[in-house]
Amino acid sequence: MTAVIEVSGLTKRFGGVTAVDDATFTVDENKIYGLLGRNGAGKTTLMQLLTGQDFATTGDIRVFGQSPVENASVLQRVSFIKESQRYPEDFRPKHVFASAPWFFSHWDQDFADQLIDDFRVPLNRRIKKLSRGQVSAIGVIVGLASRAPLTFFDEPYLGLDAVARQTFYDRLLADYAEHPRTVVLSTHLIDEVSNLLEHVLVIEQGRIIIDEDAESLRGSATTLVGTKAVVDGFVGVREVLHRDAIGGLASVTVMGLSPKERTDASTAGLELAPVSLQQLIIRRTNTSEKEFGVSA
Repeated sequence: MTAVIEVSGLTKRFGGVTAVDDATFTVDENKIYGLLGRNGAGKTTLMQLLTGQDFATTGDIRVFGQSPVENASVLQRVSFIKESQRYPEDFRPKHVFASAPWFFSHWDQDFADQLIDDFRVPLNRRIKKLSRGQVSAIGVIVGLASRAPLTFFDEPYLGLDAVARQTFYDRLLADYAEHPRTVVLSTHLIDEVSNLLEHVLVIEQGRIIIDEDAESLRGSATTLVGTKAVVDGFVGVREVLHRDAIGGLASVTVMGLSPKERTDASTAGLELAPVSLQQLIIRRTNTSEKEFGVSA
């Protein structure tokens, strides 16, 4: 597998604040990655470094084998779509889509036209008169239709309603299947994107704390429910990510049960339930659902 991004010992400080802290990881070609973490964890700063929009304090970044900073041969193969995307005051959506082919050599106008219809973007209205969702749709369309070999989405879809977000996920997955490229989705809406992801990077306080295959990660934890005595007896010295107790009942989330251990747990009268990717990350980072922007 060819590495599109190689990061080693990457640190970025702003005065006394360390936004990215000694990050080391690789991103392989033709995969969908999730860059996950709560708000303020360092996701956007990391992507700005990877796309040459900021300078590292220490460490090394290689994108397509080269430094991305002021490197046109790298940046012309990269699309970075962010939630806070800004456009010239007098621009209308039609101007954005007309200028996009100048920057993206893989631009597909037919696909862009289809997406414009899907998201119902008014082409002739001034962008400053558009709703937040319509502005978000412009960024999503550019990111998808650009078909850049390396595409970053920094939560640009947050302004979309639930139906439009699902449309984005569906179009991304379908087009990725036909036109593979490397996609990095940055979000804290983990459950919404979990089925799209092939690899997961979790950043917490600037540090990469999880760098794992998504499928392996999904199956790495199980919740056991039963009477407190039976749960405690079964768990023993196993790693416990989370524990709840109500009266005589207990619920624990544990890591790494083998098939035999799962059978033993069922035989002991325990109920076994899968753990969603979002819940697993919340448990492993010791954060609350509210901190991930999730209603309790």
